[in-house]
Amino acid sequence: MHNKASYKSNSVIGVFIRCTEDFTLVPREADYDLIRLIEGTLHTTVIPVSVDGSSVIGSLSCGNSTGFLISERVTDTELNEIKRHIPAKRLNGILNTAGNNILVNDTAALVNPNMSDRAVEKVHEFLGVDVYRGTIAGLKTVGMAACATNKSILVHPGINQYELDQLEKIFGLPVDIGTVNMGIPLIGSGLLANSKGFIAGGETTGHEIGRIEDALGTIHL
Repeated sequence: MHNKASYKSNSVIGVFIRCTEDFTLVPREADYDLIRLIEGTLHTTVIPVSVDGSSVIGSLSCGNSTGFLISERVTDTELNEIKRHIPAKRLNGILNTAGNNILVNDTAALVNPNMSDRAVEKVHEFLGVDVYRGTIAGLKTVGMAACATNKSILVHPGINQYELDQLEKIFGLPVDIGTVNMGIPLIGSGLLANSKGFIAGGETTGHEIGRIEDALGTIHL
């Protein structure tokens, strides 16, 4: 199933929202209609949160079915609110904008090549996945350059053959290219997806929706 949505008239929904198979973190200010749309499309429990008072939840967090890693800026109160639903932990270090720098599903993770050994180890231990360093289309912010589910991966159209081969090897999944929001190549900035469906940014065209649908293997309803 799929839909289109914006957050406060902003189509880069991946910057503000982060989803996994069973949970979606949204800004506290998210309205009722958006929450209902997420619940109905992705079939997840929606958790309104903030990170150090910020609403850019998608950039500051990443996760899989095991739990969420959150920027070290998250307060104890905010972290505990998330932990009432699912395990969550701080990601410390310079590259702690987890959603920007980590592409992860339930089996593997690709991270910014500059991520410290300590941070890589935390991703491995907490999310329970094998972790690899790499780039997508030469970009180190791999979490915004692609979107990974447990079925497939959609990536920036500028990806080169070596990077594509590495992604297929690391995740063991098919990889396809696409864009969102009228030609934006940063897939992760405008797409929320799990194995049950996807929500694309509000400016995403019908042609782009078709490419996303084909790549992610979702069912058209």
